[in-house]
Amino acid sequence: MWFRRRSGSAPPDTGVPRTALAFALPFRPVAKLWLAALAVLVALLVGQPAAGSTAARTDVTIPMDDGVSIAATLYTPDGAAPAGGWPTVVFLHGLAGNRQQMNTLVEGYGFTNGPYAILTFDARGHGQSGGLVGIDGPREVSDIRALHAWLAARPEISDTKIGAWGISYGGGGIFNSLVAGVPWAAVVAVQTWTDLYTALMPQGLVKSGVVVGFSTSIPADRRDPSLDAVLAQAFAGNAAAVRAWAAERSSIAKLGSVTTPVFMAQGRRDFAFGIDQGTRAFNALKGPKALYVGLHGHAPSTFPAADTGFLMTRARAWFDCHLRTTGCDGIQRSVYVAPENFTGQIARRGTLPPVSPTFVSFPGVTTFAKSGKLVRTSAPLRKDIEIYGAPTVQTSIAASGGWSRLVAVLTARLPGSGKEILVSGGGVPTKPGAQKVTIQLINQATFVPRGSRLTLTLASSSTAQSAANLLYLDLPMPASARARVGTATLKLPGLRTPVTK
Repeated sequence: MWFRRRSGSAPPDTGVPRTALAFALPFRPVAKLWLAALAVLVALLVGQPAAGSTAARTDVTIPMDDGVSIAATLYTPDGAAPAGGWPTVVFLHGLAGNRQQMNTLVEGYGFTNGPYAILTFDARGHGQSGGLVGIDGPREVSDIRALHAWLAARPEISDTKIGAWGISYGGGGIFNSLVAGVPWAAVVAVQTWTDLYTALMPQGLVKSGVVVGFSTSIPADRRDPSLDAVLAQAFAGNAAAVRAWAAERSSIAKLGSVTTPVFMAQGRRDFAFGIDQGTRAFNALKGPKALYVGLHGHAPSTFPAADTGFLMTRARAWFDCHLRTTGCDGIQRSVYVAPENFTGQIARRGTLPPVSPTFVSFPGVTTFAKSGKLVRTSAPLRKDIEIYGAPTVQTSIAASGGWSRLVAVLTARLPGSGKEILVSGGGVPTKPGAQKVTIQLINQATFVPRGSRLTLTLASSSTAQSAANLLYLDLPMPASARARVGTATLKLPGLRTPVTK
């Protein structure tokens, strides 16, 4: 489920059509689900710092060049600093988060045991920091650069061994600062983006539920006014305007020149930032690199997850190797894919896993209005398929009366239990008249066992499949809108060697 119900909050003015807000705002945004999941981690770990931790903890305020103050917490190990200063890791939180969450994380997973200094901070427009949220734009990158310089200037900190760990919004900030020349010695980026446009407006159709969820997690008085303008452009379908805004907040075009050691962790099932955000970066990067595809992520996944301990151990090993030059054996150019039934063991390989396609046909011709839908179900699958990548749906559509988009949702009903799982979804804008379309679904990993039946739903929104599926909202369309859809062909990329048993 993408959102949960909330109460007592007035909708901010986002520039999104009122019908979209009326539908989406009674529910808790996607970012809030991540915060709620992280609260579980806080409850488990708060008051229980890692055994043996003697780090001194100091809250500080660091001024930026525009007069805004950034609130931060600095941990320094006990005792005299080594020659050249302590290696240091900066932790960056997610959208609508704060440094207290990162403090719990670093204390709970042993990062304050030494031999690292640790800096956490409230990003601009968050927590106790001043300023407005601009979604990891140039202003936020300047803040990150200033924080790095502030650390490097301190006598107890090594100015050449400063790394960064960031999640979601924080991970985007790491990538954007990296390509802007901030001299990180090593980085770890978790469930984030490298191309914001393809993440949130793939194929020119905005993931409206995800975008509304993220935008409403930022209080109106802490949002940069430019966000409202770009939201309006996204919901109006102005792909060019959104692409230009997103390009300024994306790193993918410049990652080919990066030689900094980069460890990326994407979720198997993250409907905000798919696996492709990491695999494209993995292919582009020229330096030491690793990709971990695990159980964490935005909805329908969570952070923390069953494999978070393993992930944090791998992150620590990455910093140990590249900030302390110890324990580097076997971690360079690594790809890890966690099974859905994670029990502590994960196979590692040196390249991205190979896939083979499976094709499923959904024959027929169906005509429906805006409130209608096409629903077709396959025969039982003859073999297990561990989907890995972006499924595609090819079909023909004759659009009339103002029909403007086609959304696909793929579900699977499992044998035995009869449980239905949401596999993926996607959508494309449509033009008047007859046309062939290819809908690329979200890039993810889902194990579908033999005997399952796949169901394909085609409509004007994902809510046609389920009222709880707010990936693509039920946005306005003329009452006269009609769509006539023909045979659909589904292409499923599957791991040649499944990791889930």
